[in-house]
Amino acid sequence: MRYLLLSVIVLLLLSCTKKQTPAIVLQTDFGVKDGAVAEVKGVIFETSPAIPVFDLTHEIPSYNIGEAAYRLQQTAPYWPRGTIFVSVVDPGVGTARKPVVLKTLTGHYFVSPDNGSLTWVAQKMGVVQVRQIDEILNRRPGSADSYTFHGRDIFAYTAAKLAAGKISFEEVGPKLPAGVVMLPYQQPVYENRAIKGNIPVLDPQYGNVWTDIDTSVFKKLQVRYNDTLEVKITHNDLLVYAGNLPYMRAFGEAGENDALIYMNSLMNIALAINMGNFSEKYKIGSGATWNITLKKY
Repeated sequence: MRYLLLSVIVLLLLSCTKKQTPAIVLQTDFGVKDGAVAEVKGVIFETSPAIPVFDLTHEIPSYNIGEAAYRLQQTAPYWPRGTIFVSVVDPGVGTARKPVVLKTLTGHYFVSPDNGSLTWVAQKMGVVQVRQIDEILNRRPGSADSYTFHGRDIFAYTAAKLAAGKISFEEVGPKLPAGVVMLPYQQPVYENRAIKGNIPVLDPQYGNVWTDIDTSVFKKLQVRYNDTLEVKITHNDLLVYAGNLPYMRAFGEAGENDALIYMNSLMNIALAINMGNFSEKYKIGSGATWNITLKKY
């Protein structure tokens, strides 16, 4: 009886210490109107039904590598070490751009074409190593003649094998120099009592304008809540918007349909209209050619 009890305890301890299968988080510009996302998930499920699969988004604007890069760095810090992100915004699919897996200093993995999609996670989370996916060893069987759906045949398949422990990170493929393709963008700069930054993305649900001006740069203006700032937004150096806006803690501190400046959830400066849509009203876009200047009024 004693030995039976001991055996049960050992089995319980082993089950408690069993290594958990890491999650895969998917991001694409595929949309959900057809079966593309389901095909990707099917490949993962077929490789191992034990892999937890989650969606970051499948609504990245078509071919928008810059937004894919931003959404990865927006989301990844809130997932545990070991999580594997598959990001497929790949207008160069089937060409010479490299399929890679990036391991960051934070212990996350990013499976993606090396086309700029990894810009922000490489910069903010650090690079341990980058490996090029061996398309002979780590490609879905029977897909050699498929050139336009690497999201299913290479990226999802490799991520699934990695998550399931069927390959190690070293077995993904050959090691590359410790760097990835980086997108150019205007980093926030403080000079002459003003800050110039970039508008990398919009908040698509509400039309808020998100900038890359973080707290470390913004504090140089020595702004307090309810202070007014002069705001200018340019596109390709042409003025699109100019106005004086208050800096507030929350949307509800402004009157309905009034515009304001606030600190968003990523601790970057943003613009909004309380109960309205700033980007739609003023025809504001995002990307490397959209810049913003803030000056204390």
